[in-house]
Amino acid sequence: MKSSKKLISFTVPCYNSMDYMERCIESLLVLKDDAEIIIVNDGSTDKTGCIADKYAKKYPNTIKVIHKENGGHGSGVNAGLKVATGEYFKVVDSDDWLDEDAMLELMNKIKERREKNEVVDLIVCNYIYDHLYENKQKVMSFKNIFPESQKCTWNDLGHFKKSQYMIMHSLIYKTSVLKQSKIHLPEHTFYVDNIVAYQPLPFVKSICYYDLDLYHYFIGREDQSVNENVMITRVDQQIKVTKLIASSLDLNCVKEVYPKLYTYLLRMLSMMMTISSIYLLMKGDKESLDKREELWDYVKNLDSVTYKKLKYFKLSGFTYLPTKVGSYITLKGYKIAQKIYKFN
Repeated sequence: MKSSKKLISFTVPCYNSMDYMERCIESLLVLKDDAEIIIVNDGSTDKTGCIADKYAKKYPNTIKVIHKENGGHGSGVNAGLKVATGEYFKVVDSDDWLDEDAMLELMNKIKERREKNEVVDLIVCNYIYDHLYENKQKVMSFKNIFPESQKCTWNDLGHFKKSQYMIMHSLIYKTSVLKQSKIHLPEHTFYVDNIVAYQPLPFVKSICYYDLDLYHYFIGREDQSVNENVMITRVDQQIKVTKLIASSLDLNCVKEVYPKLYTYLLRMLSMMMTISSIYLLMKGDKESLDKREELWDYVKNLDSVTYKKLKYFKLSGFTYLPTKVGSYITLKGYKIAQKIYKFN
């Protein structure tokens, strides 16, 4: 029997997004009645709320609007997940957008799986670093990680390359799995998308990867949270998220069931430690260096086994080199990687 449930719920957290949110929303509307679009107006002071209401009036069967006091990106995601009714759930940032052809193809594949009663817990697709102002793009795919279009588990993972991470933009969770994971993002905190791409993963029992260039991740705005100068000023929030990630899962328990997922999660935690450590090094004052020491001590007190692995991991261990020479080598390596991978 065909289900009447919407295929997917999109949550679009918006704060003063009037200049670009319509591009995002229009890209989602291509799905028509298959999608539920939840626009969360997070206490905007511009015309964001009016634009959202205009869309809800025009598409009452597709678009819901939540008006709330400002609580930050995580608060918007929480609000959207709370009311989501779709079989799948995806966060789309208001300055990003989805490729319409890829989305239509993906929805057809989801319908085929639903009709065969082969619904999976997680769908993975490619995402695109879209440096719009520079007219440059870089596609991040996972063809070497998952068997394409096949149902698999974490034990079927391939080998991740240095630049490959399953960031939030590549993931489409089954809504029930997200709720089962009890994920709840902190308010007034940036970089919480890393929690979405980490904490729920062990609750996923089945995965399907489609080689579709789906999500356009816009890079280039000066006020963007991943802008290097902005990240340096918000390094305390990066540290907060890193600690939350480190304490969210017992990696030793994950290892017993999904050893390959354990390796990936350790690698992701290593990346988070790396980012926090590098931006503290870039600030360079005594307070920042003390914070770096405190962060590593936090992980050590939390799990000494994980701490030792992180300390000798190629990525994070490289940011914990002693002396000024060690700091210089770390920052030089970061600049080289930044040029190669164009991550901000």
